Amino acid sequence: MASVNTEECFSVALKLVKEGGNLVRDAIKKTKNVEIKSSVVDLVTESDKAVEKLLITGLSKAFTDHKFIGEESVAAGEKCVLTDEPTWIIDPIDGTMNFVHSFPYTCISVALWVNKEAEIGIVYNPVLEQMFTAIKGQGAFLNDEKISASGETDLGQALVFSEMGTSRDPEKVDTVITNITTLMTKVHGFRDAGSAVLAIMSIAAGWGDVFFQFGLCCWDMAAGCLILREAGGYVCDTEGGPFDLMSRRVLCASTPELAQKIAKLLKQYQPVRDDADK
Repeated sequence: MASVNTEECFSVALKLVKEGGNLVRDAIKKTKNVEIKSSVVDLVTESDKAVEKLLITGLSKAFTDHKFIGEESVAAGEKCVLTDEPTWIIDPIDGTMNFVHSFPYTCISVALWVNKEAEIGIVYNPVLEQMFTAIKGQGAFLNDEKISASGETDLGQALVFSEMGTSRDPEKVDTVITNITTLMTKVHGFRDAGSAVLAIMSIAAGWGDVFFQFGLCCWDMAAGCLILREAGGYVCDTEGGPFDLMSRRVLCASTPELAQKIAKLLKQYQPVRDDADK
């Protein structure tokens, strides 16, 4: 089985993420060159590409035998395959729509998976200077202070996060609207952060209690789910079963009890898997 020096990997990745954060911080208030990917709300900017290039170049130089899954690399045609080999999974700018509108709720997400398990998670909002980090087995941190999930189990007291996402497939849109309508009268409140990764961080930090979404990609979840688990939170499939990084479905909660209560209420939707032949 593959093995890595996680402390060394974390140190190198953290430095590169901070460098990438400088690019995001400098660019967020400027005019962006925006391209459309799968739909008119699925966007990419020069900054997305520049941050991903910086991260992959730096990590490749430090760890010559490691693999990579990057959002923009996959969009450009590379295969999205997770093996047992050490693999960096990168979202250079999560919340690109927010970034395009200069809304400061956007972040860089970097994870290292080894033997198909998360070992390192780094999520950085450079605009608000929020650095979320975790190494497997060592807890979760925000700006070097330990964080923990809320522990909430009561559905009626739960603050729930979800996203419309970047797909305008009619079945997906109907699923999202149905679930919001169902939950609105049963939970304490509902929020759309515009960044799936930062929504997961809100659950990890105890600022909310549930996040679910259909249609995410592995780079939207790879770092965040480790950080949430290290904060004492719970991650599963939207039906309540085991979490599958490539399934494009996730349910994050402060407790297993709350996750199961939400899962029973959700109308389900199955996007095309990340690792499917397309």
